[in-house]
Amino acid sequence: MESQSVPFVVAIPARYASTRLPGKPLLPIGGVPMIVHVARRALAAGAAEVVVATDAPRIAEALAGSGVEVVMTDAGHASGSDRLAECATRRAWPDETIVVNLQGDEPLAPASGIRAVATTLAAGAAPMATLATPIGSVEELFDPNCVKLVRGADGRALYFSRAPLPWPRDAFAADRTRLPDGVPFLRHIGIYAYRAGFLRAFARLARTPLEQAESLEQLRALEHGHAIAVGIAPEPFPPGVDTPEDLARAERLLAGAAR
Repeated sequence: MESQSVPFVVAIPARYASTRLPGKPLLPIGGVPMIVHVARRALAAGAAEVVVATDAPRIAEALAGSGVEVVMTDAGHASGSDRLAECATRRAWPDETIVVNLQGDEPLAPASGIRAVATTLAAGAAPMATLATPIGSVEELFDPNCVKLVRGADGRALYFSRAPLPWPRDAFAADRTRLPDGVPFLRHIGIYAYRAGFLRAFARLARTPLEQAESLEQLRALEHGHAIAVGIAPEPFPPGVDTPEDLARAERLLAGAAR
């Protein structure tokens, strides 16, 4: 299935408050607010509709003339998916609509990756999909900020964790300084696609013990028995912006791409 043939919408949750980077969506990168860069990535991916869901009028103002819609949502949402569930209801998207959740701090998200997560969802019966990419170093595997996942032979997620996963017992008993060959170490990429009906239902599910232990919202779907399809990202997916150092890196990468 060609990714370009799959119709989808992109919804971008954008919260003004941020612990580490206050006002993060509006921080400039090359003189342009970060949320505008993210919206441009979504438009470049060929989405039928791009919507930013926010609780901040100043974010809506920054997007004026950008070609994307803005939906004002409740300020009390605990997560981006909760915000997008409200957005899906306000936009009255039919239950079968493919909604890609692109985080508002992903100014470097490749268009191919946005299309790929939509295609992964459309190709199967799972109500939710995400992406992964191979892990290339021991340091990455042992970094708790790098979320790992394992998937089954059917391409569906078995588990997500901040811990090293899977654990090659014999190989690591002998040497933990390098990754053993033949083990499918995968880093989770935090982009999702849902059917709109499932997105609304997901927001109503009770939080679960593993979700709270790992601080990984996607575990809620697994604990409630819902499948998550996992596709492999077609090209590198740069990390999002969480720190001033991330912001500086994004500035350098976007400046280099513009040359």
